[in-house]
Amino acid sequence: MKTGSTNLGYACINMTLAETEKAIVGRTCRKATFLKKGLPHVGELFEQNLLAVRRILPWNVKNNISVYRMSSSMAPWCSEYRLEDLPNWNACKSLLDQCGKFAIENDIRLSFHPGAFTVLAAKNQSVVEKSLHELEIHGKIMDYMHQPRSPMAKINIHVGGAYGDKQAAADRWLSNSSRLSNAVLSRLTLENDDRPNLYSTRELYELFYSRSGIPIVFDYHHHQCHPGQDDEKTALHLAASTWAGHKPCTHYSETAQVDNPKAVFRAHSKYVSGYINPHGLDIDVVIEAKAKELAVLRYRGLHEKNK
Repeated sequence: MKTGSTNLGYACINMTLAETEKAIVGRTCRKATFLKKGLPHVGELFEQNLLAVRRILPWNVKNNISVYRMSSSMAPWCSEYRLEDLPNWNACKSLLDQCGKFAIENDIRLSFHPGAFTVLAAKNQSVVEKSLHELEIHGKIMDYMHQPRSPMAKINIHVGGAYGDKQAAADRWLSNSSRLSNAVLSRLTLENDDRPNLYSTRELYELFYSRSGIPIVFDYHHHQCHPGQDDEKTALHLAASTWAGHKPCTHYSETAQVDNPKAVFRAHSKYVSGYINPHGLDIDVVIEAKAKELAVLRYRGLHEKNK
């Protein structure tokens, strides 16, 4: 009987390098600062963030971590301008080229997870337009990094809102997403939600995948919060079936209540200790824990020594 396997990674911040080398990937600024200081300021932040990524990737290789989610705040306020208009664009472009080639040469799977304000199902058209623009910038960055136009370089989002009518929201989402370029659509994935008023894995399958072929990223903790009609194994296998020959990528976290009983259940813990069950599948897993790469290393210490 096949047991499956998990290839682990983490998201954005490397706690070790942030402390020892100030290699911080999410330098950003307030919108008021952006409006005051303009493109030179956000361009400098973007370049500093890319320098941090260039340092993090070799650290990941040294520590046998080949799944890494880049920060979507890498280019601050990118929904407000074109990357090519940054005064230091040539330097940034060179760093994107270097980081992307390093990732390819060392078989590192890179991804993005644009934030909660990326809402293609929004009723407000200005929100939709900004969401489309921001997604296009993510696709452009992936292209400048020479990443595959496939879910292997996923740009993962949530539907973002059902507004009391999941079918109507799905219709809007599908209509708006059809405006995206292939640089985005070829990489776009949807993730199951952690609230009953939003989308379970099966609802994503029936309302989105069946109509668009978009792959589903299975989030273990979100499934605990909002399982819908399926158990974990069924939901994971359903999500994995949408990846069309590509290796599925999943997310794993545990409730912050293990650290603080008064915390909201859906909040994330600092570390993870439970076994990540692949249910017979070979999957990549982004561990979404507050301790970042330290959580990956601790998990290995807890579980991989028993293999």
